Amino acid sequence: MCSLNRKKPLELEGEVSCFRRCLTTLDLVALGVGSTLGAGVYVLSGEVSREVAGPSIILSFLVAAVAAIFAGLCYAELGARVPKTGSAYLYTYVVVGEVWAFATGWNLLMSYVIGTSGVARAWSGTFDDLIHNVIAHTLRISLAMDSPALAPYPDFFAAGLIILLAGIFSLGVKESAVVNTVFTALNMAMLLFIIVAGFINGDLNNWRIPEDMLRNATINLSPPFNDTVDYGVGGFFPFGVKGTLAGASTCFYAFIGFDCIATTGEEVQNPQRAIPISIVASLLICFLAYLGASAALTLMMPYYLLDAHSPLPVAFKYVGWEPAKYAVAVGSLCALSSSLLGVMFPMPRVLYAMASDGLLFKTLGNVSSRQVPHVATLSLGALAAFMALLLDLKALVDMSSMGTIFAFTLVAVCILILRYTEDSSLEHTSQPFSLMGVLRPPSHPTAQTSKNVNIVIIVPCLPVLPVISIFINTYLMVQLGGETWTAYAIWMAVGIILYFGYGVRHSVHKQAPKGTERVHYEVDFVTPLGLPPPLTRTDSVRWWLHPASGACA
Repeated sequence: MCSLNRKKPLELEGEVSCFRRCLTTLDLVALGVGSTLGAGVYVLSGEVSREVAGPSIILSFLVAAVAAIFAGLCYAELGARVPKTGSAYLYTYVVVGEVWAFATGWNLLMSYVIGTSGVARAWSGTFDDLIHNVIAHTLRISLAMDSPALAPYPDFFAAGLIILLAGIFSLGVKESAVVNTVFTALNMAMLLFIIVAGFINGDLNNWRIPEDMLRNATINLSPPFNDTVDYGVGGFFPFGVKGTLAGASTCFYAFIGFDCIATTGEEVQNPQRAIPISIVASLLICFLAYLGASAALTLMMPYYLLDAHSPLPVAFKYVGWEPAKYAVAVGSLCALSSSLLGVMFPMPRVLYAMASDGLLFKTLGNVSSRQVPHVATLSLGALAAFMALLLDLKALVDMSSMGTIFAFTLVAVCILILRYTEDSSLEHTSQPFSLMGVLRPPSHPTAQTSKNVNIVIIVPCLPVLPVISIFINTYLMVQLGGETWTAYAIWMAVGIILYFGYGVRHSVHKQAPKGTERVHYEVDFVTPLGLPPPLTRTDSVRWWLHPASGACA
């Protein structure tokens, strides 16, 4: 059982990466925004506003964004500390141990494969809606599938889309990044149009509807709406603060996706700077987009009249701008395209990292002449295409979120371990408590933060922020249904069998050298806005690592 504590050493000095460093910070921001800001921005606001939060959904997104930032800061710091391919899998391997790393990687693979299939199916459905459901109608008649585990009909369009994008990814990372940036830019342009048009046609009275007016208005609604839906008491908080917080728990899922940035450690220029900046910037951009879209929607139309499935087209029709629905349609397809690219991008890189470490089959770690993990890309692409083609994904969608949230939790745990596991090589002296010491952790290791180093972004307010992030993630996982937990347990059981049957015996770190000798890695430091330590842009920081444990000193 030594694999429980076996950690991966970071042999940075003299190590040659198989990937090409060709991505810029802008590429990573576009990747993060595209993956996070999916079609949910066109749908989620209507559903949450109408039935959960009302106009206060803008505060729901604010609370959700703050919670996402907690997880994002943990990823940002570890992305700067460990600038290699693997994301949460690698961080857990370096800090916690091999078996937990395998569990994290196995969860991420589940999340990415199911997410890819689900987004491709959503893209197919959205496109089919634009052509009046011709595809669905034809396939339901000719190739209907009558089984609880299968989809109503084989979705060839979704499967073909995944295969096409897998082929594009196999051509090269830069080519994939350019395609993603184009779709993300189009999506942002459509969202900007929607937000501006919404504010132009908005009415602040929709944020302060009196209760008596609400009651009179909802009485005239035809059944079953007035029998099954609680419209609250009107005003900005029609469902109270409780409804706003309930909406925040739903809106949190809208910020999942930024973690794909952390898989680019060996493909981006200056990863210690680009990864943390890109994570924070993408979360900020997504928050502003969600905030603007939800505010525009609830200003254009009273929240109780919003359509839960197509809120924006109905709202524009309500204010007399019905042609604007075409902008919504274009934006939705662009958002789904960039979201699909974003969820497919990290998928083969996590598989490559696990295969390179020997925890999965070595063949999956092969890299093509274009410096792309082509075997992992095509293998997972084929699996996701098969699922999109035949399986009913409704019961599996929540599993995708669970896998990502599990990774969020372990990343926060890694931060706590790095900062609070004392290093015996340091001379410890008693240090009095101070508020500034909590808000601005020291730049050099101390008895309290012995694993701290000088990097672009460090998590402030330790241990409060990581602990809150762990609590939020645990709460969200507990809220998932019993069917999701059953399917999740089956997936993890398969992973445990695979690890102890293959991975534990073929791990390349099984015979890792023991000792306390150190290698060093020099990191260019850029002083972050509002964060210590007092260094200049041209200073260089020496990062010491124990090869046997991967710990920083």
